[in-house]
Parts: sequence; C-alpha cells; structure tokens
Amino acid sequence: MTTRNHTTTPGFSRRRLLQGTARLGGAAATIAAIRAAFPSGAFAEGSGLETAKVALGFIALTDSAPLIIAKEKGLFDKVGLTEASVAKQASWATTRDNLVLGSAGGGIDGAHILTPMPYLLTLGTITAENRPLPMQILCRLNTNGQAISVAKELMPAGATVDATGLKAAFADMKAKGQEVKCAVTFPGGTHDLWMRYWLAAAGIDPNKDVSTIVVPPPQMVANMKVGNMQAFCVGEPWGDQLVHQGIGYSACTTGELWKDHPEKSLALRADWIDAHPKAVAALLQAVLEAQRWAEKPENKEEMAQIIGRRAWFNVPPADILPRSLGTIDYGDGRKVENSPLLMKYWQDFASYPFQSHELWFLTEDRRWGYIAPDTDLKALIAKVNREDLWRAAAQAIGVAAAEIPTSPSRGKETFFDGKVFDPDAPDAYLASLAIKTVA
Repeated sequence: MTTRNHTTTPGFSRRRLLQGTARLGGAAATIAAIRAAFPSGAFAEGSGLETAKVALGFIALTDSAPLIIAKEKGLFDKVGLTEASVAKQASWATTRDNLVLGSAGGGIDGAHILTPMPYLLTLGTITAENRPLPMQILCRLNTNGQAISVAKELMPAGATVDATGLKAAFADMKAKGQEVKCAVTFPGGTHDLWMRYWLAAAGIDPNKDVSTIVVPPPQMVANMKVGNMQAFCVGEPWGDQLVHQGIGYSACTTGELWKDHPEKSLALRADWIDAHPKAVAALLQAVLEAQRWAEKPENKEEMAQIIGRRAWFNVPPADILPRSLGTIDYGDGRKVENSPLLMKYWQDFASYPFQSHELWFLTEDRRWGYIAPDTDLKALIAKVNREDLWRAAAQAIGVAAAEIPTSPSRGKETFFDGKVFDPDAPDAYLASLAIKTVA
C-alpha cells in the first residue's frame, strides 16, 4: 500500500507561499464574508449574501450526489441560497457550453465536472474560437468510483486491471477489418485519461491500436448493447447497470489503477466567484456538509433512492446502491464485498482539492497532446485551484483539524503498474511513460 505523505513538499510549499502572499487580501475577505454571512455559526440563516440564486449543472453520475443532496436536504436553503438550482446536463459538452453562456445567458454558473475541464476552459482549448473562460475549482466531489467496462464477447480475453489480454484480441479484430472502439466521456477528461492509462500500460496505443470515441455517460450502456464499442470508461451507476443487464463486465474499477484517485470537482466561473464571495462561502459550506452526509454508510440507501428518482437519474436504486456500499460484482465471476475502493465523498480527504492531483491530470493532458508542452502547469493551478476557500469553508462548519490536510500535496502516488508520480518531478514521470503523444 502506498504511504501517503502529508508533509509539505518543496515545490508546492514555495508556490503556496507565493500564492498566499498574492491572495492574502482575498483570503481575509473570504473569512470576513463568512463571518458576516454566518454571524451565529456556519448554518445561521444566510442573510446578507450577494445573491440567493446560483445555477449549477450535473451529469447523471453517482459522484454528483453531493449537489443533489444539498438541494434535496435543504442545505442550500439553510445557508441562504434559496434559489439554487441543480440542472441535468446531457453531456460534458453541454456542461461546457452552458458554463460559457453563464446564468446571465441562460446557462449555468458552475457544475459537477471532470476535474481537467476547468483547466481546459481556462486555457481556452475546448471553447469556440479558443476563447478562455476562467474557472476555479472549489472542492473535489469524490475519489474512486469509476469503472472500465468490456463487451461480453471479449470476456475470454481475460482483461482485468491488466488489459494485456486485449492486445491480441484487438489486433485480431483490426486484421479482419473491424474497428476497435473504446468510449470515453470527454477528450482530456478523467475517463479519457483512465482509459488511456489502462490501455497504454498493456502496450495498447490508444491513438493507433483503437479508436477512442466520445459518448455521454447515460448513453454508454445503450451503445454497448447495440455493439457500438468494445470498451468504455465511465462513472457509476452505468458500470453496474451494464453488469445487471448482462451486456458486458467490469474489467476493473479505476481505484485499482490508482487507489483513492481524485475524480470529479465542483467548479464555478471565476467571474461569478469574484462577484459573490459570501454566496461562494455559503455554497461551499452546504456542499461540504452534503459530502459528509453522503459519506455515512447509514445514509447510502436513502442517497440511492434520492438520486435514482426520475427528476435526477431515472435509474433503479438497485443499480446505484451496491457499489456505493463497496459491493462490486464485476460480471465475470469476481465479486468483492466491502471494497476499500468504493466511491468516497469525504473520508481520507476526498473533498479536498489537492494541487498535486491537479498536476497529475495536467501532466497526463500534456502526455496526450491536449495542452501545450510549454504550459506553466503550476502557475495554471495557482489560478484555478481554490484550496484556500475549501479550508475557510471547512473551518467555518467546524471540521476537525485532523480532517483538514496539512499540505496542498498528497506526495508521491504509485499506480498499479509500478509507475510513480512525484509532484516535484512531473517531467521525470512523463519521460518514464513509453506510450504517449508528446516526445
């Protein structure tokens, strides 16, 4: 098991000192805003917010639960965001487009989002005419909880977390003139990076040996059912639903690639954050409380019932609950109870947006050519990652010191294939990877 290093790493401590100096006024303003908005404690009635309205988006994935729970349980109302909305998005491209519009243009102010997307939006690499849309990440919504699924007919290849068995099967398909398609949810997003890492670790080049296609999360199961892809990576409940329908199996959960890996984030437009510091403080406190609620095992069944409703996922709770509790039926005869790799919303610092994790995502996006090789990644993280707001919100709701990380870096991370990512040496990690787009 990888030992987690919670001591401050040199690269991030220097950057954090510089960031702290630049943001001293902003942090003080945030704390002052919290005290003004919540004079009697974290959940005093939220008078004095700049607005009672915020428009958020979500995709029907179990890791959006904190936003839905905050809405359904009245946590947004409790902090004064009485007009908060949480609207379903059809795809990550729709999420992007609605963020570009903003609520003033009929879109949204923030969203449950793939962690790399706020960076790609800030850079302008995924927007029309490459126009930058500055975004900021307020918290991580979860760790773990995704799966890589394989079509039933490829089960004899025996792919698990080790996909080596698929190399020959895919080559045979291509020799017969068949296209091999592996589906992900958005280019450069988390599911794309998990799929690419998994394939490349097995010697399968995701750019040459397969076609990587984009399919919205709720459409994955239906597309595999009609044979539109051989493998896909997506969050729950779609991996479990695939197994329940007998269409394919889970080769692995993404936690097997990287234990307690970061996944989705809550991100908002930077201009909305700048204009509404008190509302941002209130919003973040409500979401953190929802994460703490969703983490408790005794609340999982109710959570599955809530998010499974027609208004939210329109999915049977039976497709949501088992993996939420750590019961993983892979669909190929393997079954695990009480898996430590279940989706986490709060435990083990799941909510805190480690900057070292952002650096891994950006390094992988460099690996596959989604961002320019000369991008100053740490400077970009300093603009987008607002771990300072997370700390202020956690303290405001009385989170124990032991549940607040002491460093913005979780230290070195070890992957299933033995590769080690050192946030103080990202270029060395990149150089160690055999299959990549960049030289």
